[in-house]
Amino acid sequence: MNSLSVYLVLGAVLFSLGLFGVILRRNLIGMLISIELMLNGANLNFMAFNRFLAPEPAVGQIVTLFVMGIAAAEAAIGLSIILALFRRLHSINVEQARRLEG
Repeated sequence: MNSLSVYLVLGAVLFSLGLFGVILRRNLIGMLISIELMLNGANLNFMAFNRFLAPEPAVGQIVTLFVMGIAAAEAAIGLSIILALFRRLHSINVEQARRLEG
């Protein structure tokens, strides 16, 4: 039960659910959460490859830490943009945010 394929399938499911959420959501907060879910699926795959295939055990962990740092910065910047949009439009709907083009 504890094999590489189990972790890879679970990571692919997490990534697919995140992608599904990004495509279907019209709420910016929901889209941001879905992107975080996609990054967690990728992190799970990095850690699985690190556990089962890497000759140097720290490589996958270092990559995962970098991805987590980038995800934290992306969440902070994304939330600040969403807050600015809400202050201007009084909504976080993607369709209303498209009115700002031009």
